[in-house]
Amino acid sequence: MTEEKHGEDIDRTKEWERLRAEHLGPSADRPLSSGQGVHHLALLCSDVERTIGFYQGILEFPMTELFENRDYQGSTHFFFDIGNGNALAFFDFPGLDLAPYREVLGSLHHLAISVTPERQAYLRSKLEEEGVEIVFEHSNSVYFNGPDGERLELLAEPLGQMNGRAVL
Repeated sequence: MTEEKHGEDIDRTKEWERLRAEHLGPSADRPLSSGQGVHHLALLCSDVERTIGFYQGILEFPMTELFENRDYQGSTHFFFDIGNGNALAFFDFPGLDLAPYREVLGSLHHLAISVTPERQAYLRSKLEEEGVEIVFEHSNSVYFNGPDGERLELLAEPLGQMNGRAVL
């Protein structure tokens, strides 16, 4: 018996061909992006120290700064270096009744962080040692949840590639 895949009865091949034809120009003809890159991706956390322990202690992303959030008195705004000049930032919002992580339209599905295959294997072992459940693995991807349920992926593939195919 073969395993049924979610959505296997849906064929969007023609739609994707049309979208590529209408919107995806040859790489040589594409204009430069108006952006300079991701300054930081900001997520919410329920416990600053636990978040620091996870991201700096387990995943080995150095914390680079911590200060009061300019928009909410008493809220902590702190940053981790995730490589290549990119930062992952967190806020806590004490006093607000925030719900646990939920995947909804317009929200974060997951954050994929590029690592070498060797670093992926090393970090995967650290996650297991700390009791962090690996929720899904596929090819060169390892998925797990952060301390507040945020879905993360360690992707053993160079920046700008997906499944061996250039995406940038």
